[in-house]
Amino acid sequence: MDFQSCVTIQKEWDIVGARQMGRNIAKEIGFGTVDQARIATAISELARNIYLYAGSGEICFERLETIDRKGIGIYAIDKGPGMEEVSRVMEDGFSTSGGLGAGLPGVKRLMDEFDIVSEVGKGTKITVMKWIR
Repeated sequence: MDFQSCVTIQKEWDIVGARQMGRNIAKEIGFGTVDQARIATAISELARNIYLYAGSGEICFERLETIDRKGIGIYAIDKGPGMEEVSRVMEDGFSTSGGLGAGLPGVKRLMDEFDIVSEVGKGTKITVMKWIR
């Protein structure tokens, strides 16, 4: 992958940095304010998961462009404990942190494409994409 920029997530304040960088990139690509907010919310959730569950990781951004559309790719990558049951984590209302449980299902609803690969003991990579309509 050729990421244009990444933010290392190690402390809570890094979540804000990732959110701001993603929102700025989305604005540069040409997303409207509503989609910028959706993208920023998804980034916050992904970065918070890295901070809470993996301890550290990265949020990386890629500008996407095909013949007929433009968008943003966001990659949440960590080398944390991984997830045993990805399907369980993707259930609405499921929370291990005592949060609202909007988490990853919420991210999936906010974005156009969503993929998760997790291996216990090795980490997790979540890929999300949003396209300009």
